[in-house]
Amino acid sequence: MGVRAALAVAAAWGFAEATLFFLVPDVWLTLLAARAAGAPAPWRRLLLPACLAATAGALAGGLLMHAWGAHDPAAALAAVERVPAVSAEMAARVRAGLEAHGLAALFLGPLTGTPYKLYAVQAGALGIGAAAFAAVSVPARLARFLVLSWAAAALARRLPPRRRVPAALAAWAVFYAWFFSVMPG
Repeated sequence: MGVRAALAVAAAWGFAEATLFFLVPDVWLTLLAARAAGAPAPWRRLLLPACLAATAGALAGGLLMHAWGAHDPAAALAAVERVPAVSAEMAARVRAGLEAHGLAALFLGPLTGTPYKLYAVQAGALGIGAAAFAAVSVPARLARFLVLSWAAAALARRLPPRRRVPAALAAWAVFYAWFFSVMPG
């Protein structure tokens, strides 16, 4: 796979997860990071553009969900609540967080396993402007993507090259096995 294709996957995955897909784009980004560790220059320089592409995709998907939440919040929430590991209680917590803290609540999502799509729908339902939502979404999403990608690259450099990608896949398998066992929905 070439660099352009890797970036396209990052953007598409960011969009998909911001809408109704349930695996975070960090999976792809950390796999790229594992592959990039110790690779030739084009792959080493791939992490920042891939994180930016995933952020752009997430922003596009988030704005779509925001618009849906503003137009038909009940239908948007019902659709998001059918996504694995999402519940009505989680949606209520997101709404309460946005009401109490405004868009700063978007930075809490990654710390609590709460999907960005819920923040997007609830922000739209609450009448929070799309421009403000977008302005906060970019640093909220990009920060997590960068931290996990660079951490994955640093960890991958400690492994033999042939074990880097399998180790990243194994880490995600363990994470999601745990995540789906403890999250409602």
